[in-house]
Amino acid sequence: MPGSVLKRLGLGVLDAVMPPHCLTCEEAVETQGTLCAACFRGLHRITAPLCLRCGVPFLHAGQGGRDGLCPGCLERPPAYDTARAALRYDSASQRLVLPFKHADRPELAGPLAAHMARAGAALLARCDLVAPVPLHWRRLFSRRYNQAALLAQRLARAAHRPCIPDLLRRRRPTPPLGDLGAMARAALVADAFTIRARAIPRLRGRRVLLVDDVMTSGATADACARALLDAGAAAVDVLAAARVPDPRLQQEA
Repeated sequence: MPGSVLKRLGLGVLDAVMPPHCLTCEEAVETQGTLCAACFRGLHRITAPLCLRCGVPFLHAGQGGRDGLCPGCLERPPAYDTARAALRYDSASQRLVLPFKHADRPELAGPLAAHMARAGAALLARCDLVAPVPLHWRRLFSRRYNQAALLAQRLARAAHRPCIPDLLRRRRPTPPLGDLGAMARAALVADAFTIRARAIPRLRGRRVLLVDDVMTSGATADACARALLDAGAAAVDVLAAARVPDPRLQQEA
C-alpha cells in the first residue's frame, strides 16, 4: 500500500480518536494543526506601512518620513540590512508564541513558520543560509529545545536553503529584556554572541537569514548580526514570527 495512503489512513484514525481542535482554543476544526476561523481572523499580520529597515509597523506611512525609516533606525542604524516579522505581538499572537516558547509545544513551529515564510518570502529568496538566534546552554537545557532553531529549520527546508542551527553561540546568559529600553537592551546583549569556529568557512561571503521567535527593540538581532558580519558574512537579514510595536509610534494621535 502506498505511503501516502497509509498516512491518510493514520490521520483518519487519529482524527477519530482525537477530533481535531484549534491550536489555540478548543474549537473544532477540519484539520489537525490548524486554527479555527475566529482565532485565524484575530491574528494581525504585519503589512505596509512599516519601517523599511527594521519592519516595525507604522500607524500611517507619514511616520516613516522621506526615507521610510522609524526613529530608532534613523538614530542608530542596525547592522542587519532588513528585518521582517509575520505577526504583531499582541494577545492573539501570544496564544501561539508563548506556548511554543514556554509550554513545550514544538508542534506550533509549523504554523508559525508558514506565516513567516509568507512575510519573509523576499528575504528567504535572497539568503544563502539560515541560522537561528541561539539560547544560552542553561536555558536550552531547561527548555529542551531552541524555538528559533525549530523555526529556522522549517523555513530553510521550505526555501531549499542550508540551515546551520549552531552557527551562533550565546557566550553568556542575558536576563529577560522585556521591561528595558532600547539602550539598556543593546548594552546587555553587546558582545553576548560569537560564531562557532568550525562554521566560519561556510559563513564567509554569504548572506545570512537570522531567525527568531519575537523581535522587540531589535537589540538581540543587531548583536547577532554584528557577530556574523565580523566573522565574514556578506550581509544579514532577520525574520521573526512576531514583532512588538514601538510604543512611541503607536501612541501618536
